[in-house]
Amino acid sequence: MIFRRTILKQDLAIKLYPQSSNINAAMQLLRKEIKLSPELNNKLDLLTRNKRAHYYTHKELEAILEHYCISQEEFKLL
Repeated sequence: MIFRRTILKQDLAIKLYPQSSNINAAMQLLRKEIKLSPELNNKLDLLTRNKRAHYYTHKELEAILEHYCISQEEFKLL
């Protein structure tokens, strides 16, 4: 499977945290997970060009999915 060039951060948060009550709660959980994981935080810092962007690039998405141990096929099914 090939990832789209970008994915909205909100869309990713909703897929990773479907139990969240709303988009803001899911985004908070995603930000918290990134902040609490120095390894993931460092990887994203190296890959991120625009920290204020509302999307993740496919390289950033790959790093996040690797952190969550989610394969590309599993992600497609979320």
